Amino acid sequence: MTVGPNEKLKFPTVGTDPKAVRQRVEAMEKVLERLFIVPGLNRPVGLDVILDLVPGVGDVAAAALGAYIVWEAKNLGMSKSQMSRMAGNVGVDFLLGLIPWVGAIPDFFFRSNTRNIRIIKKHLDKHHPETATVEGKVAHRP
Repeated sequence: MTVGPNEKLKFPTVGTDPKAVRQRVEAMEKVLERLFIVPGLNRPVGLDVILDLVPGVGDVAAAALGAYIVWEAKNLGMSKSQMSRMAGNVGVDFLLGLIPWVGAIPDFFFRSNTRNIRIIKKHLDKHHPETATVEGKVAHRP
């Protein structure tokens, strides 16, 4: 996993508490959606787009990794409507990826795992505010 100059590499913990789950799903989302920046486009790309380039098997693997994030959300006791939205995001991503070679292009823009992380973070911020992390960048004064 690549890390920017202002980011620290965090290894997720193994526990089942909400903070440990948050760390794991955030790490998984980073690997799937923001592993490195594409030079020239200045857009992040992750394993999800790369797997879409492998017909059939790659789509199934990417969907399984996305389903893992949904499974972790289930363990947090999220509502059925939230779970349905998240499963729908993974399903749309899977269906778009089934188009050989071209399927990686929509996946470049429709980031189902990032959408699902937003849903999980909103739930955690409301029901487990102690798990929140503060992110920021160092500002340099001229």
